[in-house]
Formats: sequence, structure tokens, C-alpha cells
Amino acid sequence: MVITAGNFLLLAAVILIFSILITKAGYKMGVPTLLVFLVVGMIFGEDGVGIHFSNYEIAQFIGMIALSIILFTGGMDTRFESIRPVIGPGLVLATLGVLLTTVFTGFFIFGVGFVFEKALSVPLAIALLLAATMSSTDSASVYSILRSQKLRLRHNLRPLLELESGSNDPMAFMLTIVMIQVVQSDGGVNISAFHIVFTFLLQFVVGLLVGFLFGRVYVWIHNKLKLENKSLYQILIIGFIFLTFAVTDMLGGNGYLAVYIAGIVVGNAGLVDGKIKVFGMIHSVFGSNRIIERRSIDKLLDGLVWMVQIVMFLMLGLLVTPHNMLRMAVPAIIIGVFIILIGRPLAVWLSLLPFRKIGFKDKVFVSWVGLRGAAPIIFATYPFVNGVKGGEIIFNVVFFITLLSLIFQGTTIPFMAKHLHLGEKDTSGPDNFGVEIPEELNTAMEMQLVENEAFLKDYPLPKGTLVMLVKRDHKYIVPNGKLYLKKGDKLLLISEND
Repeated sequence: MVITAGNFLLLAAVILIFSILITKAGYKMGVPTLLVFLVVGMIFGEDGVGIHFSNYEIAQFIGMIALSIILFTGGMDTRFESIRPVIGPGLVLATLGVLLTTVFTGFFIFGVGFVFEKALSVPLAIALLLAATMSSTDSASVYSILRSQKLRLRHNLRPLLELESGSNDPMAFMLTIVMIQVVQSDGGVNISAFHIVFTFLLQFVVGLLVGFLFGRVYVWIHNKLKLENKSLYQILIIGFIFLTFAVTDMLGGNGYLAVYIAGIVVGNAGLVDGKIKVFGMIHSVFGSNRIIERRSIDKLLDGLVWMVQIVMFLMLGLLVTPHNMLRMAVPAIIIGVFIILIGRPLAVWLSLLPFRKIGFKDKVFVSWVGLRGAAPIIFATYPFVNGVKGGEIIFNVVFFITLLSLIFQGTTIPFMAKHLHLGEKDTSGPDNFGVEIPEELNTAMEMQLVENEAFLKDYPLPKGTLVMLVKRDHKYIVPNGKLYLKKGDKLLLISEND
């Protein structure tokens, strides 16, 4: 068949719609949605329907765009007040935890190479490079599973896991780039320890500073523009995400870290009264002005994140050739089992040693939610694109281990949470009644379930709280004092946002 623009659009539409339709069946079986997209890509790929896609450069570029949007949105959704209690353990897991996972897994891979000489006999530097590409948990997978499964976790575990998964991709990326440099310099003969340390510091410091400064500048510009067409704010923030990544990369910093930090700054502007003292003067960390049109931007980013995740996972599914990947199945399974049961847990336990308040079961659960996903696969394209010998082997192993992680870890997270008595599914379901209030009002809305029947005028409510609507079964009732509330009614409350 001759590839034309029309044929391409037809094929893309069929794959996209087919993927979304079968996610419903996958969700009922407890299969992570993103895994479904990955498998669909493989079905339509070279060993399935027959679509041939092998351009690692394009895959890397699309992955870079997708991860930038995902990390920025994750930063925007991160409430500083919720992560404040877990900043210490979260950042330690995102840095030291990633490094330890790389070291433990790298040496294990090097040892496995002696057993499987034909399939995976690689030097130590290559083994560490392979480990570095898959040393981080995937933010897209963690966010997607925790939120789609509606898990209510105890002991601040959810903000801890989301903080770790959102902030550990930059560390894994830095380790991947450094190990590529080591491999290309004859195993580190022509590269000094000073160069490695300098690269790490440059990537981290520049990424942190640019992300913070750009976030503060964007909030100021966003609120000063006073655009007549409110939809342009949504376009503006997309341009800002790419600008932040590109400028950071040009300055030698870590673009993924920068967009994540910028997202936190923008998302928390006007919501947190965080203060820091610099040179004897008190400065606001996030600024006191919340960005206008926040709700419309959140809706755009939520849809955009799903779009880029779907495209990215479908593309990665197309990129892999299953029969080549299956040749690495046995060593990949052994490595994957090691990461899931030994490498990741050992790194988590050592990293969290200083934090005695984090209990045994908490550590077990954090170790289990070490999901691999799109980020490790994207990072695994860098060795191939940079001409590292064995780059295709690295990609196939990482892809196989990602499938293993999503299947066994991704499908059992609710079970583990319940078995460890750390959480349960929230069966109440979201219900905001479709009502929105102007952002300028200093008010908040929440839903409350009626437990005991009573007249509305006698129903105990916090001071300064009003009932806007009552939902009974599938009917909406405009309340008054004579309304008799029945058990199971849902109340939409509005109150002062103290």
C-alpha cells in the first residue's frame, strides 16, 4: 500500500480508537491502561499487522516532548503542603535510591552476562548503563495507576510515591548520559571523576535554578497579560513548557528536572505561604498570586497528558520487534525479578534508614510501587541513538522488563495496599455536580455523604458552610431549610477557604 497523508491519518485514527475501546476491558481486569496501549502498539507493529517503525531518533524526540508535558503537569498537580512532610524521604529516594538501584542492578547484570554469554555478555560499563536507563520509577505509570485505581493510602504514601516518581526521572537521565560518556571513552579511561561530578552538578543546579526562575517569571507574565481570548492562556503554557526544557538543555542543565520544578512553582502559586530567608530578607517561594484561568489550564493539561501518553506508548510498542525482544527473554526475566524483589527493595530500605517514622509495611509497599514505564524505554533509546555498541540489546531488555513490571506490579498494587493494611479503593467516586465557582472567590467546594437522616436546618455543618445542591440517586434538589435529608444523599458544600 502506498503511504499517503490520508492513509496515514486513517491508520493513526484506527489505532488510536481501537486502543481506547479496549482499555475498558483492560480496566475491568485490573490491567494498567498504559500497558494496553503498549501492547496495541506491538500488535500493529512489525510482528503483528506489519507496520514497520524503527526510527529511534523520532521516538526519542516524541518521548522528550511527552515526558516534558507529563512531568510539568505532575509538578502542577503536586501540592507543596501535601509533600512537605515527605520531602526528605522523597528526594532521597529520587536521588540516592536511583543511584543504589543502578549500582546493585548493574553489577547483577554483569554477573548474569557470565551465565548467558551469548545473549547478554557485556562489560561492566554497559551493564551499569543498562541499569541506569531503568533505575527510575515511571511518573506516567505511577500517576495513572494510583489515580485510576482510586487508592486511598495511609501514612502520606501517595504524596511520597508521586513525589519520588515525578522527581527521579532526572537522576536516571543524568546517570544514563554519564554512563554513555563513560562507555564512549573506552570504559572510563579518558574520563575523570571530576568530569562526572561536574556533569552531575551542572545538570542538577542549572535544572533547579532555571525551573524555579522560569516558573516564577511565567506566573508574573501569565497574570500581567490580561488576554482577551482566554484560550490563549492554554497555548501560552504549552509554549512555556517547551521553552523551559530547551533553555535548560542549551545551558547544560537537566530539562526534565527544570520542567518538573517549574510545574511545582506554577501549580503552587498563590496556594502556599512558603517563605525563605535569603541574605536576611524574607522571600516568598511560590509567589502570592494564583495564575488566572487555572481550571481551564488544568483541563487542557489533563487531556494533553493522556494524549501524549497514548501516542508515546503506542509508538514504543511499534518500535519494538517482539521476536528480537523474546531472544532476551530469559536473562531479561532474571534481571526484572532481581530489580522487583531485590534491587529496588534494597535501595529503598537503605535510602530510608534515616527516616525511622516510615514503617516496615510502608517500605514494602514503596518498594513494590517501583513501576517501570515509558521513561525507562525512552532513556533506553539514547544508547542506540548515540551509537553505543549493544544499544539494541539495551532497548529490548528494558522494554521486556517494563512489560514485566507493568503486568506483575501494576496489576497487584491495590492487592498489596489492602494486604498490607495501608489503603483501600475509594468506592465513593468523584462527584462535583458539574458546578464551578469563579477562581477569584476565596472559597472551596467539597462533597459530603449524608450518614444520618435529618432536616437540612438541623444538619450539623461547619461554621460558614452552605449547601449548594443535593444529589439523591440521579436527581438534583435545590435545598431549603424544610428539605429532609435521607441517608446516602450527596451534599455539595461551599465554604470559606481557610
